[in-house]
Amino acid sequence: MTAISVLNKLATATLPPARLFVNGSWIEGSAEPIPHIHPATGERVFNTPVADVSTVDEAVTAARAAFDDGPWPRMVGRERARVVRRIAELIRHDADNLNTLLSLDNSTPSSFVGFYQMGAEYPADVFDSYAGWIDKVTGETYPQWDPSQPVTYSTYEPVGVAAVITPWNAPMSLFAQKVAPALAAGCTVVAKPSELSPLVSLRLAELIAEADIPPGTFNLVTGPGDPVGTALVGDARVDKVSFTGSRTVGAGIASAVGARIGRVSLELGGKSPALIFPDADVGMAVGIAAGNAFLGLSGQVCVCQSRILAHRDVYEEVVNAITGFAAAATFGDPFDPGVTAAPMISPQHRDRVLDRIEAALRDGARLAVGGGRPEGGPATGNFVAPTVLVDVDNSTTVAREEIFGPVLCVIPFDDEDEAVRLANDNPYGLAAAVYTKDMGRAIRLSRALRAGNVGVNCWTLQPHIPFGGVKQSGIGRENGRPGILEYLDMKTTFLG
Repeated sequence: MTAISVLNKLATATLPPARLFVNGSWIEGSAEPIPHIHPATGERVFNTPVADVSTVDEAVTAARAAFDDGPWPRMVGRERARVVRRIAELIRHDADNLNTLLSLDNSTPSSFVGFYQMGAEYPADVFDSYAGWIDKVTGETYPQWDPSQPVTYSTYEPVGVAAVITPWNAPMSLFAQKVAPALAAGCTVVAKPSELSPLVSLRLAELIAEADIPPGTFNLVTGPGDPVGTALVGDARVDKVSFTGSRTVGAGIASAVGARIGRVSLELGGKSPALIFPDADVGMAVGIAAGNAFLGLSGQVCVCQSRILAHRDVYEEVVNAITGFAAAATFGDPFDPGVTAAPMISPQHRDRVLDRIEAALRDGARLAVGGGRPEGGPATGNFVAPTVLVDVDNSTTVAREEIFGPVLCVIPFDDEDEAVRLANDNPYGLAAAVYTKDMGRAIRLSRALRAGNVGVNCWTLQPHIPFGGVKQSGIGRENGRPGILEYLDMKTTFLG
């Protein structure tokens, strides 16, 4: 085992201010800073500023005033579009630096930030896409029904103050998927990124400020979910909350916001199935599913295809392919281009993943590969070896609950009906994939699967395509037209 360090990258990066952004100004945190410990090395790379309840109140007050009396919601579309598009330009200009900050945040390997959805190109495109939606979300006029009302029409108006709460695993992409449509809609925003990956979000706040957005229109506070997130969600002046994170926290947010009949959208993870049939390209199917689980963020991705449902005719082939793919994961300094896999975000999460593996073995699963720390890995860091569990019972905890780590469950099936039953027998419904050359089967199964997103022989995430889940995977959609509608209210006007 070798020692690794990322501290040399701090000298070459443009670090954001270790402060909070409220009402157009950078202010000091009002509570003790939280050391940001790099998950691959255990080194302190940043002191995360922390808000208290009074600072959250200040941020919401600024956002409320900016919405009620400020220029942003009243700005003509072309002017607001110019600002949103300017943010996209600034992100592209700062892309290399943002990608470096991402690897300092959560140890995303630099070998993966070049992939479209991982690095800075994607959030820049999200802001660009929503700049284009500003003049395209239109209402309707309606045929006359009542002679006394000759004209009736509908319009869309911004919902108000939006609180956006983003997780640590994809801080750049998810920031854009929430903040861009909120700003494009004319809302004012208070953002709270995870305290476990603060760098990218703080830098994005700096770029938004550089775009000359009116004071109070965008605000950012950092700190733990309790008390910072709790205070933000519980503030009755917040009209809309958008959250990505765990199902447990999401349920609490839905309850708090629902008590005041507020608007909420939730993306709460998944336990996504990949259905592999005998006529599939097994190598491609395994490359996509195991690539998400073992490489890049090492399975710390909500859409990870963590349940592999393999037809019995190709079950052994699939298991062998996945087991072999596990060897592609390499560990160490995320800035080393030869490193392909990330550590778990924290020692606590690493231990949770390892505990889940042990529990699965007690429940009868069989270990094909992995199950512990990687052999020959770095001396420090929260790394977990790619793990393949075979002969898994679909009713056990490991097959039903999101592990958020490099763990794949392989489950056999005999026919289409059984495959659909197994796939749908889960509380989550975020994503699913079907691997087959039979397009009739692909269409049948894509209709039968209870998931918000279904990939056939592929998987992707794009700025203009709606994304979200069903069942306990959440409420609402991000990206595309549905994404901006989450931040708009419809008004109907009768002219008599």
